[in-house]
Amino acid sequence: MSRRIERLLDGVGWKLLAALQEDARLSFSALGRRVGLSAPAAAERVRRMEDAGIITGYRARLGFDKLGRPITALIRVSCPEEHSGRVKALARELAEVLECHHLTGADSFVVKVAVASVAHLEAIIESFGRHGTPTTSVILSSPVSERTITGQPAPQGPGQARRPGA
Repeated sequence: MSRRIERLLDGVGWKLLAALQEDARLSFSALGRRVGLSAPAAAERVRRMEDAGIITGYRARLGFDKLGRPITALIRVSCPEEHSGRVKALARELAEVLECHHLTGADSFVVKVAVASVAHLEAIIESFGRHGTPTTSVILSSPVSERTITGQPAPQGPGQARRPGA
């Protein structure tokens, strides 16, 4: 991590990031109050974090069920490397695709989709099946979703996982 980024990620910087992850619509006045800065100082810190690439954007979270896409699924695609470009292009083309990740291991890609029905999901699976072997899991619930990052990870030794509150 560069010195510039380390300076931005002091205690106040992490508090700013936590507050923005919880509610990116906070005014700079409200954000400043939460972290003990004036509105102009909060705005300047946020701008510097954006310039450094720490903050890369702001998004609205959508209720897919209210938008007519109540089924969310993960499609894992195993394919030969020469088909990777086609899978990437298809993922970029399909409006149902929310995320697409190129992986190591047995599966080449994992694709997250939001669809209107099981028949709609079947059509999407068949599209990916033209380029590899799909395996699909419908998401029933998400006990952990979009976790807030609140600080730097503690250095871990082999086989040690960090537990919340530990």
